[in-house]
Amino acid sequence: MLRNPSAVTSMAVLLLLVLLSLLAPAYARYVAHTDPFMSDVAATVSLHGEEVPVMQPNHNRLHLGLTPIGPTWNPRADLLGADNQGRDVAARLLYGGRNSLLISFCAAILCIALAAMVGICAGFFGGVTDMLLSRLMDIMWAIPVYLFAISLSIVSVSQGLHLGPVTIRSDSLLLPIVIIALVYVPYAARPVRGRVLSLRRAEFVTAARCLGVPRRRILLRDILPNVSTTLIVLAPLVMALALLAESALSFLSIGVQAPAASWGTLIEDGTGLIYTRPAVAIAPGIAIVVTVLALNILGDGLRDALDVRETSRGRS
Repeated sequence: MLRNPSAVTSMAVLLLLVLLSLLAPAYARYVAHTDPFMSDVAATVSLHGEEVPVMQPNHNRLHLGLTPIGPTWNPRADLLGADNQGRDVAARLLYGGRNSLLISFCAAILCIALAAMVGICAGFFGGVTDMLLSRLMDIMWAIPVYLFAISLSIVSVSQGLHLGPVTIRSDSLLLPIVIIALVYVPYAARPVRGRVLSLRRAEFVTAARCLGVPRRRILLRDILPNVSTTLIVLAPLVMALALLAESALSFLSIGVQAPAASWGTLIEDGTGLIYTRPAVAIAPGIAIVVTVLALNILGDGLRDALDVRETSRGRS
């Protein structure tokens, strides 16, 4: 990985985004001196030695209505401007990054874990087990991703999600995590199943079976370690997909619920200001683009670093 400058750069970008998001409370309290979740249209900021109102008169012909202040490029005075409720966009961007990155990371981990169980069981046991799991994945695969996610979100946002004895409230971050993870299980389970099918016919697995090694030991000692590289490569790619899905659901107000914020909710807040204060919507959009691009580059770097055959072929 260290020999791949693109992968190293993407890792540095991701670590920087995580660090900035973790420092969101410190930025809001000690730098911006604001509460990014409290509406205050009568607030003022100190700019160039003057007290400037956050909500300013419109520059249309009738001068009706108010427009939030635009980017000041001053960290202490609405660095990226304010939204239509007078809240600091920069502070909300950092807080939104905490939720977006947390949801996408946890959803990717849960999705990879479920896909590993489904793919390994289908590929290793075969027969009826493979047929049932594969047909179930095909059914989920046939439904458009966002339509599936929106349908699950609309049903669960109103009354929560009930998984046996476990109940997830509608305002909990676990709700979008579970929904997004379930939606992308077929996309991760299929390559895992293909990898297990090839391993099941490998000589070392056949030798273990001939020696009478129990199936459980073959799964844990022979199959799982060889599938782990596939799972590691899939993790950043699934996280990128989860981030896009979370942003889309939050943009439609069926993902992260108020008063919490995410990059998707920030874009939704800026749709009404796209012609007057575009920074409100563009800033979280740029954050999503940078994060997804870094995750995809990291996934390519992990694939090149972990694929022994490709590495040896490149060296030869």
